[in-house]
Amino acid sequence: MQNPGALEISRRDLLVASAATVTVASAGSLAHAKTNTSAAPTGTKVSFTVNGERRELELDNRTTLLDALREHLHLTGTKKGCDHGQCGACTVLVDGRRVNACLTLAVMHDGDEITTIEGLGQPDNLHPMQAAFVKHDGFQCGYCTPGQICSSVAMIDEIKANIPSQVTADLTAPSEITPTEIRERMSGNICRCGAYSNIVEAITEVAGRKA
Repeated sequence: MQNPGALEISRRDLLVASAATVTVASAGSLAHAKTNTSAAPTGTKVSFTVNGERRELELDNRTTLLDALREHLHLTGTKKGCDHGQCGACTVLVDGRRVNACLTLAVMHDGDEITTIEGLGQPDNLHPMQAAFVKHDGFQCGYCTPGQICSSVAMIDEIKANIPSQVTADLTAPSEITPTEIRERMSGNICRCGAYSNIVEAITEVAGRKA
């Protein structure tokens, strides 16, 4: 019969043996994970129309539309503000609808038509909304202005299409362009300089011109 004492193991020896087993298992799992990661594709070819021009890029799948525009296409008019979709500085138009470019991935917009502030107008040929912002002094530092203008253009189209907002009183009647509607629909675009009253005046002028 085997001596029972020969089977005894100290608590320290048991902990050392357990730690060694866990280390070996973890190393194997890490190596397997690295192999799988390196084998998985991380880039995708994306093709979309930006300001009327067809652009093709090969991007990391994690690249936001904002970074694709700024870092890859060098369209720096669109600003990176909070990078959390709360300030609206990164607003662009995607197929005519306003989108926070920091919250959407570029690969999601393959085939889409994207318009940035550079595509709305140029210094010698301003979009009516750009000209109205200048006329009514709708900006101070100007950082949020590209997003404000893009959002304003889309907002007027929303009202014209009778798309209601939280403050629309009658859902069966044509939507009206009022200061209350404008403030509600532009609430996702923050102006830290506080030029809100001037922005409302600029939008009201353009909306009246389109009416």
